[in-house]
Amino acid sequence: MTAFETAPAPGYVVLAAYQPPEALFTRQLRSIQEQTLSDFHCVIVADGGADDVRAMVRQAIGDDDRFEVVGFDERVGFYANFERGLAEVPVDAPWVALSDQDDEWMPDKLAVLVSHLDRAALVSGQARVVTYPEGVVVAATTHRRSVSAPALVLENQFSGALCVFRGSLLKTALPFPRYPGPAQVHDHWLAVCAAVAGGIDVVDRVVQDYVQHSSNVLGEADAARLGWRQTLRRRRDALRAETGTRGLRAVARSVYVVNAGWAKAMVDTLAARVDGERAQRLAAAFGGHRRAGRTLRTVAAAVRRGEISPRTAAVYLVGGVAWNLTGGRRSER
Repeated sequence: MTAFETAPAPGYVVLAAYQPPEALFTRQLRSIQEQTLSDFHCVIVADGGADDVRAMVRQAIGDDDRFEVVGFDERVGFYANFERGLAEVPVDAPWVALSDQDDEWMPDKLAVLVSHLDRAALVSGQARVVTYPEGVVVAATTHRRSVSAPALVLENQFSGALCVFRGSLLKTALPFPRYPGPAQVHDHWLAVCAAVAGGIDVVDRVVQDYVQHSSNVLGEADAARLGWRQTLRRRRDALRAETGTRGLRAVARSVYVVNAGWAKAMVDTLAARVDGERAQRLAAAFGGHRRAGRTLRTVAAAVRRGEISPRTAAVYLVGGVAWNLTGGRRSER
């Protein structure tokens, strides 16, 4: 390198932390520190309790200057906390990886995934699902799949902790869309952005352990165990607590927010930011001005291709119809 050349910008790891369990947090930090692709800056975003998080980081990895803790007093939850972390990433970052606070990465995770960003804007690996502290392997792989953009809107295939994406994607993704209720998910939004702006890909390689324990917000094993009925009940109860809505309207809204409402929020936001045919087609199928015929054809095509389950299609379609019949669409105008 000559005196007139500058070193290439490092990649970024964004780790969202909230009262992390110390043993798991320490193991995860060390697995990031020991990555074979070592040119990165790790931003640890503390959703409250920043001093405690800083103390744990120092204890775990010493004075490694690649790691920085950014603290906030206001607790905002994982969705907005990841958004705050991504806002710390420079616009010229070549790649960005997301990290949970309690998993464990394979040493070559970053090297494997970053090498595939020349062909897609966002790349996911697979994970082994393991319980803690028992160490029981619940699943040897997460079976993530690369699907079409319409199918991805309906059924998320991407977990943020398994993904690496181009830094340029943040120009489209930030700020995150806001949607009332518990349906908004950062990794789903980022994947939909990537599907429209650069493409998505899945590497069929286990790149980390996805750790399941009692403090998970909703873990991989829990999601499989609960099923859609329990998921709807959780959403219904959360909406009752937030809005006081009960009866048929509460049930209709709980079905709606699981998929249809969040899909609308994503595609309408994307269509307003990206002037392209893919974004406009998604908005025509799932947005606020969608037409029933287009929506039905798009959903049916995704089922025929085996990209989404008939259950997902039914939840989406029933949710939209039920919410309209109970006056929900009028209340959103």
